[in-house]
Amino acid sequence: MKQPEYTREAVELLSRLISRPSISRNETDAADLLHDYMIHRGLHPHRHGNNLWVVGDNFIEGRPTLLLNAHIDTVKPAATWTRQPFSPQVENGRLYGLGSNDCGGGLVALLQVFRMLNGTPLPFNIIYLASAEEEVSGAQGISSVLPLMPAIDVAIVGEPTGMQPAVAERGLMVIDGVAHGKAGHAARNEGVNAIYQALDDLLWLRDYQFQRVSTLLGPTKMSVTVINAGSQHNVVPDECHFVIDVRTNECYTNEEVFHFLTQHVHSELKARSFRLGSSSIPLDHPLVRRCVEWGMTPFGSPTLSDQALMSFPSIKLGPGDSARSHAADEYIGINEIDEAIDTYFSLLSGNFIL
Repeated sequence: MKQPEYTREAVELLSRLISRPSISRNETDAADLLHDYMIHRGLHPHRHGNNLWVVGDNFIEGRPTLLLNAHIDTVKPAATWTRQPFSPQVENGRLYGLGSNDCGGGLVALLQVFRMLNGTPLPFNIIYLASAEEEVSGAQGISSVLPLMPAIDVAIVGEPTGMQPAVAERGLMVIDGVAHGKAGHAARNEGVNAIYQALDDLLWLRDYQFQRVSTLLGPTKMSVTVINAGSQHNVVPDECHFVIDVRTNECYTNEEVFHFLTQHVHSELKARSFRLGSSSIPLDHPLVRRCVEWGMTPFGSPTLSDQALMSFPSIKLGPGDSARSHAADEYIGINEIDEAIDTYFSLLSGNFIL
């Protein structure tokens, strides 16, 4: 097959995947479709839950191993879709449908490149992985399957980056906060108002600026995104609950930021998880250097991906635009898929050595 045929198959496969809803933790139908597609193309996929992976035919123990990864699942469709999110439509060179951009384009492009490279002489091993539950960082996603696979040395993650290499990405930590007061009758000015107790903390969280600033990601950021207090108008609330969204750069661990916050606010804080830390890859890594040789510009990504759950270096490199992700009337350009296949293949073939 020539590349135009691989592109045609990629678009057809993505269209079929769009028509099978694969919202996080409900990816079975899409995983079944992808599994059958792989079988019919002569591949030998492994499956764990709704995660699928294929090891290259020329796998040799002891050689460096490159992982090609993208996720199957999608978010729920936004209420403002003007098209049917699960009915793929091609219009003016664009394929519309939920998950087309995030990250169906990368999913199908990397699979076609795996097929093109599989069986050819390479100085490194290749593995393709279509993972589940990425959008919710779920326990049955990539973290459940990596221990079952051969050891990975580096990964390309097919998230939409306009085919520019994201060499660092922000981490995520969600913190639940509660300020305590004492209930009382509002008319008699009784009690201690938990909302007022929370005010100083909320203002500090709004205004504080972390000192260590990343050249790629900028400063660590935090935002209070949810607040809830009170039960009725005449009762002074005894608790004020709020949620802090923290986006760490690579200069801080989530644990370090959490400990720092507990020392500077009066409210009770509890982190939901520390597992989604910031990630980065050295700029002198062979894969990054290869991208630069091909005229690409490394950058830092503000959005989270499964890279946060990888213990090995990785870059985010995929077709599409992150601004389209999770938005109504999501689409991927057919030319973007074609260019991605060409770029991936050019990067990984020839004289490239990991």
